[in-house]
Amino acid sequence: QVQLVETGGGLVQPGGSLRLSCAASESVFSFNYMGWYRQAPGKERELVALIPSRGSAIVADSVKGRFTLSRDNAKNTVTMQMNNLKPEDTAVYYCNAKTPVNRILWGQGTQVTVSS
Repeated sequence: QVQLVETGGGLVQPGGSLRLSCAASESVFSFNYMGWYRQAPGKERELVALIPSRGSAIVADSVKGRFTLSRDNAKNTVTMQMNNLKPEDTAVYYCNAKTPVNRILWGQGTQVTVSS
C-alpha cells in the first residue's frame, strides 16, 4: 500500500518561510497529480496547490505568489516552499496524490502555525 509521509511543518513568525516535503513509498512517475491541501480549525479542507504529471501547477489564489510547488519523480517527492507566511496560513497541511488507477492518497498531516 502506497504511503505518503510529510515533513517540514512547524512554528514560524509572520513573514517567515517553511518548506514542506512529501515522500511516497513507491514511484510517483505515473501519478496523475500530487499536491497539498490544508485544513484550519473549524474550516473545511481546501486545496492549496497541486502539480499534474504533465502541465503547470494549480495554485490557490490565497497563496499565489507566495507558495511554490515542485515535483521530483526521481526522488518520489513533492515539495512546497512557503514564503511570506501569514497567520491565516495556520492549518494542518496534507499531502495528496492520485494514482493511475484513480486511487486518492492522503498523508497523515503536518501542522503549520504562523504566529508572533
